[in-house]
Amino acid sequence: MFLFHPSQLILIPGMALMFWAQNRVQGTYRKYAEVKSSLGMTGAEVAQTILRRSGITNVTVEPVEGELTDHYDPSAKAVRLSESVFASNSLAAAAVAAHECGHVLQDVKGYKPMNWRAAMVPVANIGSNLGPMLVIGGIIFTGLGAVSSIFINIGIALFTAVILFHVVTLPVEFDASNRALRLIDELGILQGEENQGAREVLNAAALTYVATTIYAVLQLVQLLLMRRD
Repeated sequence: MFLFHPSQLILIPGMALMFWAQNRVQGTYRKYAEVKSSLGMTGAEVAQTILRRSGITNVTVEPVEGELTDHYDPSAKAVRLSESVFASNSLAAAAVAAHECGHVLQDVKGYKPMNWRAAMVPVANIGSNLGPMLVIGGIIFTGLGAVSSIFINIGIALFTAVILFHVVTLPVEFDASNRALRLIDELGILQGEENQGAREVLNAAALTYVATTIYAVLQLVQLLLMRRD
């Protein structure tokens, strides 16, 4: 059964922002995926160089299936680069690989927001799935009286954890990008104007995190409006 509530209209700007951010990051990535770096280092070589020059020897660099599926897995001590990044010598590949190495450095240096985010993952996953369901369920079964209100309040509390997760994610991602840009410049991985291309790729990626956070906040506002009614 589909339950429509007028408050859902508040989500439209957030959805539009997320769509725009996704299109921008994909467009920027495709643009610089066609521009080869002057040194011709692949994403894998960029990551390996950064790790080696940073004195990090216990982190591997591995390919992973998919597009823009790049990530650092702190539990496995592995930088996983999508196949197109792993083998590409483009500016986009260098930027993405360096960004993931930025997360490695955060891990090595005990960057607190990264640790906070990791600790919040289980609760955020539960909140994103169960929170709205509890709110909607509480509204549907208003005849339960106080029990209905408890469901709604628990659902909102759980979804608030999702907001906190997204808020903490922002400094983690921005810091990783700043580390990446500094490293590829200091180590001479990219030359001159190439650094600006890498910056555009990472800035576009950062917008997706901002858009996701804004959308999550709008979702919370929507749930609060539904509770009020």
